[in-house]
Amino acid sequence: MAGAGYLEKLNDNQRAAVEFGVGSDTLPPPLLVIAGAGSGKTNTLAHRVAHLLVNGADARRILLMTFSRRAATELTRRSSGLRRRPWAPRSPPRS
Repeated sequence: MAGAGYLEKLNDNQRAAVEFGVGSDTLPPPLLVIAGAGSGKTNTLAHRVAHLLVNGADARRILLMTFSRRAATELTRRSSGLRRRPWAPRSPPRS
């Protein structure tokens, strides 16, 4: 995908998870990511959110859940940081 420079820092497995089902005409099946500590799960989820937004997803329809407040704070911080990049589209105004 042209202009997807934010995906360059991901390894092949992370990138596959980020791009899973995006752009298909049908709803993809659930995706389960199993990985050990320090393997980049939070980074992968943050990039998944960014990729969904870049590809036209409505930010108000994305639900991210974690098992701890600390993880939620970190995931929010990372997703927001990616969201502010110049390649990211702006969310539609709330009505």
